[in-house]
Amino acid sequence: MSGQTLTDRIAAAQYSLTGSEVARAVCKATTHEVMGPKKKHLEYLIQATNETNVNIPQMADTLFERATNASWVVVFKALVTTHHMMVLGNERFIQYLASRNTLFNLSNFLDKTGSHGYDMSTFIRRYSRYLNEKAFTYRQMAFDFARVKKGADGVMRTMTTEKLLKGMPTLQGQIDALLEFDVHPNELVNGVINAAFLLLFKDLIKLFACYNDGIINLLEKFFEMKKGQCKDALEIYKRFLTRMTRVSEFLKIAEQVGIDKNDIPELTQAPESLLESLETHLNTLEGKKGTLPPKTVLRPPPRSKPPIRLLVYRLRLFPPPWPMLPPPLLRLLHLPPLRSPMTSSIWTSCLPHPSRLEQLLQPHPHPPGEIFWQVTPWVPQPPPLAQRPC
Repeated sequence: MSGQTLTDRIAAAQYSLTGSEVARAVCKATTHEVMGPKKKHLEYLIQATNETNVNIPQMADTLFERATNASWVVVFKALVTTHHMMVLGNERFIQYLASRNTLFNLSNFLDKTGSHGYDMSTFIRRYSRYLNEKAFTYRQMAFDFARVKKGADGVMRTMTTEKLLKGMPTLQGQIDALLEFDVHPNELVNGVINAAFLLLFKDLIKLFACYNDGIINLLEKFFEMKKGQCKDALEIYKRFLTRMTRVSEFLKIAEQVGIDKNDIPELTQAPESLLESLETHLNTLEGKKGTLPPKTVLRPPPRSKPPIRLLVYRLRLFPPPWPMLPPPLLRLLHLPPLRSPMTSSIWTSCLPHPSRLEQLLQPHPHPPGEIFWQVTPWVPQPPPLAQRPC
């Protein structure tokens, strides 16, 4: 039996009389039924964004009108439908949303018709803030982080230092707005909020892939930056470490509610030694005394021991081949080897005292999906015979 109300049927009939099939589809996708928008209506609207004769502003205005309804179900489904079209529709839809001064003004929305309405109103307010931030991010960057190319030759990996320092805080703001949805497994109790959570999960995976690319690019450029840029980059990296924890918590919830584990990346926290190395470099630029460990005498390892092998993994979202590590970073990082088949670690290891070691990086035979470097410790050369003490 259909859960559509009489109001839903009358609204759909009114739009049919005016000849607006797009508005009718919007109305059908945002009924009072406590379930996610139906697939057939979403597909029709997504296809409509690709048609040149469809009025995008009128389509968006119909969605905004549905979002002013008093029922939490209609408003929530209007947000979910808009999110679907921002992600899967023609880019001119999100371009139009980004050109508007305001989108969803739901910061005070509250459905008082029942306890369920009170609970869902909280998530409606949070969800609308994220969609507003998503449109604002597009306006700032002129592209959607979730749509751009990722990987070694992606947008974030090839971005210049100036654009990177401007774009990373914008990306962080969008990720923060997404994480503020802050739902728990026992609160995912109906098809509407479940549909919203699934869209947020997919967005987070794409956004974090861009975030990871941006951090790699930032660290590669860190030792070539000016002092002011290094300070900004270090602050961005510190915020990245904080968000790693929050992203991991979000992904745990996704796993608990039944999302396939193969779709959930396993994240590993970066070690403190990397942060210490970056801070030491910045202190050097500022003329401060660093916190380097005391000098120790390094002895060459016995000949019977094999050379050290450093195992490096990349986030599984980006298949091989991967670029070689920049020597300045490799000399400063000190990360333990990782054996997990899927991790977000940027790099895994380096030698602790670069000033005492001669590092010779040579490609080493490796199985698919892994990269090895062979590192030979520095051994002091003995003085010529004529200079040796008798």
